[in-house]
Amino acid sequence: MKIAEIFYSIQGEGVLAGVPSVFVRTSECNLRCTWCDTPYTSWKPQFEEAGLGTILAEVRRHWCHHVVVTGGEPLIADEIEELTEKLKSICDQHITIETAGTVYRKVTCDLMSISPKLANSTPTKRAGGKFAQRHEELRYQPDVLKQLIRDYDYQLKFVVAEKPDVDEIRGMVKELGADPSKVLLMPEGMKAKVLHERSLWLVEACKIFGFRFTPRLHVELWGAKRGV
Repeated sequence: MKIAEIFYSIQGEGVLAGVPSVFVRTSECNLRCTWCDTPYTSWKPQFEEAGLGTILAEVRRHWCHHVVVTGGEPLIADEIEELTEKLKSICDQHITIETAGTVYRKVTCDLMSISPKLANSTPTKRAGGKFAQRHEELRYQPDVLKQLIRDYDYQLKFVVAEKPDVDEIRGMVKELGADPSKVLLMPEGMKAKVLHERSLWLVEACKIFGFRFTPRLHVELWGAKRGV
């Protein structure tokens, strides 16, 4: 498998925020979000080839009950089905998969953390806009999202940059028939000050519409760094 990094930290986002977790980050992505916080897995993929045995050994080395399989987009990774099955059968891990929800694979998963991309993600200017059309066509796949929601325990985690994003989210949630209590709004940003400013009005939106707020603890604690 193409692995960008494996590290031990705390989950910084979502319903399991604060839980010690091992992160297995696959490389390569089928989207090109303009604000991508892991460009080394998408815009300019970096990775080392690693066998399943090597990955499992590194996960077990930390003696941690939670593992997060993330990316990039892990659901396009080779051997993702076998990896997740072995993480459960051999390592007895609670498995969270972080996905944009554009493709479906039958994997072993305790929490499907789905982050559908909003219009704010489309790279209209980055790289001269050459990825914009493909990204816009792929970023929101309601049929795939409905299947993921139906088959797994899930959270819908949206990256919010501006107040109008909330209206777009409300439309998606209605179309998908998702449980509002499983919808999490997260401020976009790679600096603590920006996150704080956006969090203030985002919390108010959560109170109005019955969504949940999620911080980005790893950014607040350590800044925009790899391996945390």
